[in-house]
Amino acid sequence: MSSSFTGSSPLAAYGWDDALEHEFTSHRAAGLIPARVAAVDRGLCDVVTENGPARASTGPVLSAGSSGSAGSGGDRSAAPCTGDWAALRPGGPDGRPAVAALLPRRTAIVRSSASRDSRGQVLAANVDTVAVAVSLAAPLDLGRIERLLALAWESGARPVVVLTKADRVPDAAGERAGVAAEVAAAAPGVDVVACSAATGEGVEAVRAVLPGTVVLVGPSGAGKSTLGNALLGAEALATGAVREADGKGRHTTVRRELLPLPGGGVLIDTPGLRGVGLFEASQGLERAFADVEELAARCRFGDCAHESEPGCAVLEAIEDGALPRRRLDSYRKLMRENAWAASRTDQRLRAERENRTKAISRWQRQMYRERGRDR
Repeated sequence: MSSSFTGSSPLAAYGWDDALEHEFTSHRAAGLIPARVAAVDRGLCDVVTENGPARASTGPVLSAGSSGSAGSGGDRSAAPCTGDWAALRPGGPDGRPAVAALLPRRTAIVRSSASRDSRGQVLAANVDTVAVAVSLAAPLDLGRIERLLALAWESGARPVVVLTKADRVPDAAGERAGVAAEVAAAAPGVDVVACSAATGEGVEAVRAVLPGTVVLVGPSGAGKSTLGNALLGAEALATGAVREADGKGRHTTVRRELLPLPGGGVLIDTPGLRGVGLFEASQGLERAFADVEELAARCRFGDCAHESEPGCAVLEAIEDGALPRRRLDSYRKLMRENAWAASRTDQRLRAERENRTKAISRWQRQMYRERGRDR
């Protein structure tokens, strides 16, 4: 399919490209139409189609992994979410178009569910850049930043740290630069950019490092929606006041929504995240703690625990001041949490396999009993 088609499609502004058009061939042949999920709300979702916005029902649908189904009773990680590319069936049972299938996700930001029931919750799909918003007006929490970066790296997208509310921090004494340096040390391989959405300072620099589909993540009060409005060039996202005592705000964004950016690309704003549990994020942790991983590879022993072993390159770096002790402690904490989450998932999958086996056995016994009665 030539680029002239996708370039002329209204969906091109939302990220539709030739590769997606090729993936959609069989769906189009079946009479389905492409759409991007802009928001999901109680069994319905707002979508953008080639003919404009629409409201669609969500389930049951063929999952993004192209195996099994996910509806209200299926795996929540396979249910439609903001950013998904969907195949719509026009005129469903209720007169609305219905999501019949999801295209395979290129990337997905997944955290453990709020109930910690060993299933993942997808925050956004098909994201190119994750903007981790960190307010310069609030106490710096490097552990939270590292956690969000692990989540972002694991998704397959590229993380960027955006230091918001720069106008609230005087830079005459280098205070802002000092905070930026602390964050950069906790974010190896990640761009760290400061800006003030209120004054416009640094907004263009932020825009330059946020290509494609961009999702804003961070706690309430970090200035995500205000930054989003600056990038959108309009007051499209609700904003709220922040408590001066602790820099926290209440949730003004109540759902994830997707909006096109004026210079190209798409923006997804998310509600403030009070807690971010890791979900099968081993690779994300390796990227987020690339400095620790690189040092660990130099240790004398391959199974070094970095506690008191001779020839431990990690401990030597801490003693030399090249690696903060806090960094190693944070690495260990998140690795333990991730291992616990993985074990919970293993237990759930094992239980599901056992339940399927038991169900098959019950069906076989019932079938044999019925055959015996027929003889």
